[in-house]
Amino acid sequence: MSELPDAAWLTSLLGLPAMGPRRLGALLDGRSPPEAWTAVRSGRPLPEVADVVGGRVGALFAEWAKAAGDIDPAAVWAATRAAGVEVVTLGDAAYPRCLLADPEPAPVLFALGRLDAVAVPSRVAIVGTRRCTRYGRDVATELGGALAEAGVAVVSGLALGIDGAAHTGALATGGAPPIGVVATGLDIVYPAANRRLWNRVAEAGVLFTEAPLGTGPRGWRFPSRNRIIAGFADVVVVVESHASGGSLYTVEAALDRNRPVLAVPGPIHSPASRGTNHLLAEGCVPLCGIDDVLTALGLVGSAPLPDDRRTTPDGSDLGVLDAAGWSPTTLDALARRVDLAPVDLASSVARLVRTGWFDEERGFYQRVR
Repeated sequence: MSELPDAAWLTSLLGLPAMGPRRLGALLDGRSPPEAWTAVRSGRPLPEVADVVGGRVGALFAEWAKAAGDIDPAAVWAATRAAGVEVVTLGDAAYPRCLLADPEPAPVLFALGRLDAVAVPSRVAIVGTRRCTRYGRDVATELGGALAEAGVAVVSGLALGIDGAAHTGALATGGAPPIGVVATGLDIVYPAANRRLWNRVAEAGVLFTEAPLGTGPRGWRFPSRNRIIAGFADVVVVVESHASGGSLYTVEAALDRNRPVLAVPGPIHSPASRGTNHLLAEGCVPLCGIDDVLTALGLVGSAPLPDDRRTTPDGSDLGVLDAAGWSPTTLDALARRVDLAPVDLASSVARLVRTGWFDEERGFYQRVR
């Protein structure tokens, strides 16, 4: 049994149902990974784990013992290595140095790509809502590109919306390698729509996860993942956030780790900016340009965000913008509110979409700033 490396036993332990970092840490309290596996197979509850999970420890150990009976650690380890996945444990020389002093470090990280990508001098996490506006997407893309070009690695969770836009911008410049932290096994792309982006991040930088191969998305894994994002980052930037959401878990984790947090101001009527504007009201540092991030990092720069160069609507465009209000509307509804020929109205709406004042989805237009 002990011929396998510790990383192999840890990989199988992490494949057990609801096995998170705290439960794994309790299992390893005073035990080697092979001994922890033997303890799980026995099905007998351990007091160290009971202290973490509480009253359901008996049911949990029964579930673990049943699952462990169907797992062959040697086969799991062979499949992991065959997939090209690096397994880095907390005591390894390759373990990211920026996580060593973390209050809750990942006991094991699975990685695809360049492990040296995390060795860049500065790293910034860019996070935000999946349901972002055009304004938020543009800001995240521009910010990701400007930071990568300045030699700053962009860290994010590869979700739809702000996360994906930030990494898309970073990849477009060919600058500092991107760092992705995901909540599933590295063979299960979530969301599936970001498959190409996952592959590009793994090729140009590195993907990390705490989940072994075959692990699908589970709700509890995303807040756990967000603490690793915060741990990697020297600065955390929230571009857009609704009143509640995963990015606010990252903010909480960043504050617990004494990481500076910056928030991008947004329109007061935009639901996608309620969370960020609330952060600002509570004293969060506003991000009005790339200089604000570079200042927080102790670097120098002068690249503007896209909002700085957008055309201000005037003439008929301003009238259409005013007529739209802050609720989703259609061309037909706008036609009843403004005195414009249909072709002129369509041209005006197209300009407002192109310059980031309207977000369009399925024939509805939403003013976003």
